[in-house]
Amino acid sequence: MQRQFVEDHELSVTGDDLIHTLKELIRDESVRRIIFRDDEGRSLIEIPSTLGLEGKALKPVLAAVGALAALEETLTVVVEKVTLDEETV
Repeated sequence: MQRQFVEDHELSVTGDDLIHTLKELIRDESVRRIIFRDDEGRSLIEIPSTLGLEGKALKPVLAAVGALAALEETLTVVVEKVTLDEETV
């Protein structure tokens, strides 16, 4: 029997590395949601990985995140990952 666990990881990312970090996170199949927060902890954008972000569908998301990078010097990226654990009986 498999159990699902949700883990949250926080990263502090500068505007220059934001797009690169987002692309890496989208490729990771265990990531379920990516949340961008400002210095005060307010959520600016939440991206569910269920969007199937590939090719042309990724461009509007990258544009929005690029705009955030231009406005904010540093952002906190909260990464929600799901891991599976095999339960032995």
